[in-house]
Amino acid sequence: MRSRRSTGTAIPRWALAGALVAVGLIGPGSLATAEPVPAQVVSVADGNGRQQNVMVFSPAMGRPILVQVLRAADTTSPRPTMYLLNGSGGGPNESGWDAQTDVVDFLRDKDVNVVTPVGGSNSYYTDWIRADAVLGYNKWQTFLNEELPPVIEEFLGANENRTLVGVSMSGTSVLNLAIAKPGFWKSVASYSGCAQTSDPIGQEFVRITVENWGGGQSVENMWGPRNGPLWRANDPLVNADRLRGTAIYLSTGSGIPAAPHDTPSDPRVRDGRIPLPVQIAFGGPIEAAIRYCTVNLVSRLNELKIPVTVDDRPVGTHSWGYWEDDLKRSWPFLAASIGSRAN
Repeated sequence: MRSRRSTGTAIPRWALAGALVAVGLIGPGSLATAEPVPAQVVSVADGNGRQQNVMVFSPAMGRPILVQVLRAADTTSPRPTMYLLNGSGGGPNESGWDAQTDVVDFLRDKDVNVVTPVGGSNSYYTDWIRADAVLGYNKWQTFLNEELPPVIEEFLGANENRTLVGVSMSGTSVLNLAIAKPGFWKSVASYSGCAQTSDPIGQEFVRITVENWGGGQSVENMWGPRNGPLWRANDPLVNADRLRGTAIYLSTGSGIPAAPHDTPSDPRVRDGRIPLPVQIAFGGPIEAAIRYCTVNLVSRLNELKIPVTVDDRPVGTHSWGYWEDDLKRSWPFLAASIGSRAN
């Protein structure tokens, strides 16, 4: 799907809308005309091999969103799609899958389209009730569950078999996206994601992510007061029954540092992408807390007799080396869920 082309000095309506939203003259997702602007591809830039940077306009957020695409190795017939979400950094400034791991090369020979939105740092990829002075206006759940899939899958010539993969912050998000739209995602994989958000422990973890690490103005701009209903509505542990029928893969470590990733030999440590003392001092306790969340979700899914595949690692901090391994180990599971070949 292509955007309408402007001529002369005319400004495309999606660009005008985004500019007006940015300065606060109109609300996101609305235009000063009767005709709404639909979700659509507005530009495409070819990259290395089958990689492309695609700008997709989001009516809900009133702006174009950068989406990194890797087309399937074999496109002779419609292929499934993996939506691969970045962690709390959102992807820019070397904070995403492409900069921190080799999964692009790993997935390059697979018959699956890979789609990674860029942006949404510390947003939990959810729909916020109001704009935040620092983190902006976020309607990511609407974008990821409603706007993006039909547009990007038509662009890719994909079929409707889709899997959703997230890490750290987005490890929570993928579960929430699945409970918000049961049956839409064939499978979800959450690597080191905390599944509980509405109890005091989970709420504090969310607050730290949004306010301390993200610098957000207030976590209540996301789901409102902590005793409000949206915190429970966005709690995968509370709403675990809505995961029934979705293939689920969960992974977590214990927080105990170990080779090869919590040592100077890890490539991210070796080339300075992450200081090893920081990875151990912060990544250890964070992963231990997330394991607590994961164990609770697994217990609840077992109570509900909902199948779940769990990789409960005896070691490992909250860091990219383990998530790179997690994706590779979970690939056969994900491939089976969407009807793709595993090798």
